[in-house]
Amino acid sequence: MATTTSPVSPATPASPSRPLRVGLIGYGLAGSVFHAPLVAATDGLVLDTVVTSDQARGEQVRAEFADAHVVPSPDALWERASELDLVVIASPNKTHVPLATTALTAGLAVVVDKPLAATAAQARELAALADRTGTFLSVFQNRRWDNDFLTVRRLIEDGELGEVQRFESRFERWRPQLKGGWRESGAPEEIGGLLYDLGSHVVDQALVLFGPAVRVYAEADVRRPGARADDDTFIALTHASGVRSHLYVSATTAQLGPRMRVLGSAAGYVKYGLDPQEAALREGKRPGVDLPWGVEPEDCRGRIGSGESPLTGGGRPVPTEPGDYPAYYAAVAAALRDGGPAPVTAREAADCLEVLEAARRSSDEGRAVGISPGATASA
Repeated sequence: MATTTSPVSPATPASPSRPLRVGLIGYGLAGSVFHAPLVAATDGLVLDTVVTSDQARGEQVRAEFADAHVVPSPDALWERASELDLVVIASPNKTHVPLATTALTAGLAVVVDKPLAATAAQARELAALADRTGTFLSVFQNRRWDNDFLTVRRLIEDGELGEVQRFESRFERWRPQLKGGWRESGAPEEIGGLLYDLGSHVVDQALVLFGPAVRVYAEADVRRPGARADDDTFIALTHASGVRSHLYVSATTAQLGPRMRVLGSAAGYVKYGLDPQEAALREGKRPGVDLPWGVEPEDCRGRIGSGESPLTGGGRPVPTEPGDYPAYYAAVAAALRDGGPAPVTAREAADCLEVLEAARRSSDEGRAVGISPGATASA
């Protein structure tokens, strides 16, 4: 997919009387499962143009979004820039920075799938460009709207756990066979591997809950035969707040652990199972159509208590907050209409990338890496 940075015409300002028109670059997993359905489900947004050079994916777009234009390259999208209000970049990771640079320079509001960039420095450069051009820029960190994360955040805010001391978060899978593609490539320019893929989620969640990290230790391993990128990775963070986060991302976990375990001075909370929204979207279900959205069965609830295991009946079940991925694009639409804040900023993404870079150094060097106090605090 081309990543041209040639000049394009500025977008026409949006009128309050019409929906904001969205161009989507990329129709793989991120584009087809997450972005396109969520954009289409958001009041005030309309999916106008989709970039894909794959014929089968183009036909899929036409079948699911009959009014959307399908174009084969970003160059063709830039030719329609005056017809668009927002560009969503859901193409391979290595294209994020050049495509976002072109869109921001054109005056187009931009959403970029995580990770925003390969480095924190690149992320901050994009943030500075957005500031100079007065253009909206946000990063799609949808796992901030997972049911388990929202529930943990509520329990912490309500003081039900006391003072949190340790946070464990696992995004584990059992995928012993390689799928192929750039995500499993070991080439640095591809920004592949689980550290930057699922690690972007678990690190972002930990930073949102407990604040900046001052120390990072990581073990990034390549387990599967033929694999070139990390597929079994552990990250330990020491937060400036004193909380320790232990984060696991893996494609090689034969027995899955709890999705989250939070240990506090008064109680602990343990939650198994993933938020149901991704599975629902993969099955073709849609927010606003298939209701209730983001709600899991009661028997999947996590448990809160102290002194015994939840697996043997310890503690009490806690109602899980509904997952709410639609809230992200609703916040984007509100920001573009009313000038409100981005739901996830580029500087927050830079904070996360600062930790991921430290984790890579830690794994390579076999030691803990310090981060200067405030280095991961959003500017």
